[in-house]
Amino acid sequence: MVRRPLQYVDEQKGQRLLRGTRYIWLRNPDNLSERQRDALDSLPTRHLKTARAYRIRLAFQELYGQDTPEQAALFLKRWYFWATRSRLPPMLAAAYTVKRHWDGILRWFNSKIANSLIEGINSLVQAAKAKARGYRSIRNLKAIVYLVAGKLDLKLPA
Repeated sequence: MVRRPLQYVDEQKGQRLLRGTRYIWLRNPDNLSERQRDALDSLPTRHLKTARAYRIRLAFQELYGQDTPEQAALFLKRWYFWATRSRLPPMLAAAYTVKRHWDGILRWFNSKIANSLIEGINSLVQAAKAKARGYRSIRNLKAIVYLVAGKLDLKLPA
């Protein structure tokens, strides 16, 4: 959500303990090395804006662990309230982005379809177009797209 938190830059100037910890804040706790985990545990995170933003980011990831769309909607509402009351400009921007895409985020709980599938198919279509460098007709383009995107095996029977 926030790749380089502004409050981190401001806090880093005042808190020398934050030097060299940027990538700790950007990673999930499960992916931290032992050294990074020890560094995070040794930081005085109680009053750091960076730590507050980190907790808000981690809490958002719990959204997709909700069992029902109703639980997800309630969770998202609570998270939005927390993020907007945080007084952290990057978190406010992220919360407003979530608000704009609210319905699409919650729709995932019904369909379990994300944009990544569509983006992947679009990539295959673009590759098919580039590979042929033009087709005589739209009909031929569609046929090639079906062949490429469908990953059909066109081997003759032996």
